[in-house]
Amino acid sequence: GVFLYHHLQQKVRNAETLAQKYKQQQEALSAQLQVVYEHRSRLERSLQKERGEHKKTKEDFLVYKLEAQEALNKEKQDSMNRYGALSSQHKILKNQHEDVKKQLLDLQLQHNSLKLEHRKTLETHNQKYAQLQQEKDSEVTNLQDTVFKLREESKLLRKAHQEVHSQLLSAQ
Repeated sequence: GVFLYHHLQQKVRNAETLAQKYKQQQEALSAQLQVVYEHRSRLERSLQKERGEHKKTKEDFLVYKLEAQEALNKEKQDSMNRYGALSSQHKILKNQHEDVKKQLLDLQLQHNSLKLEHRKTLETHNQKYAQLQQEKDSEVTNLQDTVFKLREESKLLRKAHQEVHSQLLSAQ
């Protein structure tokens, strides 16, 4: 009886030791899983932040484009108004031939200067627009690469999670 009691006590101690070992393994795995979840959460927050910044940049670009278009339209309208005024003035002053001839020459020079300035401004705006478009395309590509990498990392994390889960199940 004593031998059996001693033998049973030894088995209980071994079982408790084994249970303690499994409990420690479970706690370690739980801690690892918590770290994985926290990392994933940080990655998701980072992705949301990047998306927000991208959206804001896109909105800023659209606002800039609209303002540039309005400025260009206003400048074009101003030029058209000036040209109309000059044409009216030319008709009114038609009888004063010598003065009109000199004034017409001056106005043509001014008109050409405005046209050149308008063309330069338009080219500058087009260059800026192309540059912004290129930057936007580059940023979109970078964000797509980031999303792809995050998806791949998410797959790896899921796989690791599944392995941990499997080990937990087999441990249980």
